[in-house]
Amino acid sequence: MKFTLSWLKEHLATDARIDDIVERMTMIGLEVEGVENAGARLAPFSVARIISPTAHPNADKLQVCQVETRDGRKEIVCGAANARAGLITAYAPIGATIPGSGITLEARPVRGVVSNGMLCSGAELELDTDAEGIIELDPGLEVGTPLAEAPQLNDAVIHIEVTPNRPDWLGVAGIARDLAAAGLGKLTTKAVSPVPGRFRSPQQVAT
Repeated sequence: MKFTLSWLKEHLATDARIDDIVERMTMIGLEVEGVENAGARLAPFSVARIISPTAHPNADKLQVCQVETRDGRKEIVCGAANARAGLITAYAPIGATIPGSGITLEARPVRGVVSNGMLCSGAELELDTDAEGIIELDPGLEVGTPLAEAPQLNDAVIHIEVTPNRPDWLGVAGIARDLAAAGLGKLTTKAVSPVPGRFRSPQQVAT
């Protein structure tokens, strides 16, 4: 079973570091298989802003984007349909290796125009499966911010093995309950919204 740290914190109010949470999980009997943290994988990447996209002179489906990056203004060829002026997105500099493809970027011409970097999709960064367009980040992020520090991307993923005798650990709420009981934080019990009935039930209930 896999779940994110932010998901756990929806049920557990805690300021504990991920290492302390994993240690406490092990103490209460949870078998932690591993923790995936995007920080190391995203180290070469940073936040960028598209200044202006223009049509590529030699390709209908490509745009030549002027992009504000931590390395200054760069001209980058992009084939994403959602590339537009003002968009805050992910920038990969020359020399970076794209996690989703294993390709190391070089300053090569793309249909006659040199692309000085790359604007990345979620799939290329292995953050999600969306390969249709480049990733759209919080408009409030500053250009040059390391991508690993973006709130929506720096979530750790915890992988645990659940034994048959603990079905309550198949839900994040059950794990949060045990961690709270072990003193790691305070359990957050969410209100359950009633679901209104839409038809008369044929079953009769008697007390």
